[in-house]
Amino acid sequence: MFALRTVLVAVLFSAGPPVQAHPGGLNAEGCHNNRKTGDYHCHRGGGSSSGRSSDTRNLLGAVGTGGRAFRSCAEARAAGAAPVRRGQPGYGAHLDRDGDGVGCE
Repeated sequence: MFALRTVLVAVLFSAGPPVQAHPGGLNAEGCHNNRKTGDYHCHRGGGSSSGRSSDTRNLLGAVGTGGRAFRSCAEARAAGAAPVRRGQPGYGAHLDRDGDGVGCE
């Protein structure tokens, strides 16, 4: 009985802390914007959020749109451009569900 308890305790403590996951697709670099907080972070050792403002990310992500609006929020997120604001490359009214000028929030 003592050996079984010892093994069980060892297994439980070797499992490590629980991993907290959150929703959201990743771009090609393994990064994305957190929809709740707006921060940009990576999961696969890709780019870093330090030194990059969200406006710079949005403009860089929209370059691949060829001057057109993103077809969907999934496309904007994959490009690392979400949220997309009115007046920025890649913005389209179809991305802004509540009409506040910010699409893919």
